[in-house]
Amino acid sequence: MSGRAQLMWDEAVTGYDFGPSHPMDPVRLDLTRRLVGAFGLDRELEIVAAKPAGESTLRLVHREDYIDAVKAVSADPAGADGSYGLGTVDDPAFAGMHEVSALIAGQSVGAAEAVWRGDAEHAVNFAGGLHHAMPGGAAGFCVYNDVSLAIARLLELGAERVAYVDVDVHHGDGVQAAFWTDPRVLTVSLHEHPRTLFPQTGWPEETGAGAGEGAAVNVALPAGTGDAGWVRAFHAVVPELLAEFRPQVLVTQHGADTHFEDPLAHLAVSLDAQRAVQVACHELAHEYAGGKWVALGGGGYAVVDVVPRSWTHLVGIAAGKPVPPEAVIPEGWRRDVFARTRQLGPQRMTDGRWPVSWASWEEGYDPADRVDQAVLATRRAVFPLRGLLP
Repeated sequence: MSGRAQLMWDEAVTGYDFGPSHPMDPVRLDLTRRLVGAFGLDRELEIVAAKPAGESTLRLVHREDYIDAVKAVSADPAGADGSYGLGTVDDPAFAGMHEVSALIAGQSVGAAEAVWRGDAEHAVNFAGGLHHAMPGGAAGFCVYNDVSLAIARLLELGAERVAYVDVDVHHGDGVQAAFWTDPRVLTVSLHEHPRTLFPQTGWPEETGAGAGEGAAVNVALPAGTGDAGWVRAFHAVVPELLAEFRPQVLVTQHGADTHFEDPLAHLAVSLDAQRAVQVACHELAHEYAGGKWVALGGGGYAVVDVVPRSWTHLVGIAAGKPVPPEAVIPEGWRRDVFARTRQLGPQRMTDGRWPVSWASWEEGYDPADRVDQAVLATRRAVFPLRGLLP
């Protein structure tokens, strides 16, 4: 294994653009890439542009009729009528939709291949993490499910145990659905409670089916959950499951929309807590997956203040050169921000909450605390199915 981290990047991924009024502004990808460069992380990484996912790769997860539908609206966006979830408010059709969606998927598949084959120890695709797309339809700003495709490719290459941990504010429903009956894939999602947020799934009772029973894990956190509760919930569930499952590869999704500034959700998590969980995922990959780590982006709609900083921290951690929270952001990047968005960029790589303090689950729980109630519901629903004490 080379030990060198890869950053999957092709500037053409910024063509994943639903239009000027859509919250998923591709400027967030461009600004992240520029901030990675501004901190000199290019020198610590191998920058790789993988080829787009081809038809046979897309069919590992997606139905052929759906792929054909994406191609059709990609060529004629005006013909989209909402069928297959294409041409909706969430997923407006645009010219080239198939090509750029396949390109993003290809970066995640390429990351998985590089890590599995030992060409890299860690690989990051912050343009990926499009976890809502279903085998037969687009959903939640997601056309092709690059996460599921990367995992399916790992299985095709011979992986027998792949763990997926999703800390986006929204439930990772598309990935859960793709592997609902597959015991080779452990899916763990920490998200805002489905009562208050799209896609209204991800209840603790959703634990998989058939041979996959006990391989789906959902932590549904109450709106308003902040740093201490969010990090506590992560550590109360994820490490114990990974220790039991013994994954050969860890795939993680790091949607930045848990942040208190995010306009589309209701958690109250800081950039510093996001960084703390990124560090934890890196450590867990080394502890339980032989260091094999594929890290993806996801949601995040505070496109200037939050997303670039969060994902630059992720890249730095994967590269072995973590950016200190107190680091001052280079002035050149802030000038780029203003030129691109007419907004003032943040000045430091912290929200002022580092180090993040939280209480370990082993120290006991409070039955009146809503976060602890959520954690306990998850542990009671799934831990016994895996031979663990709730």
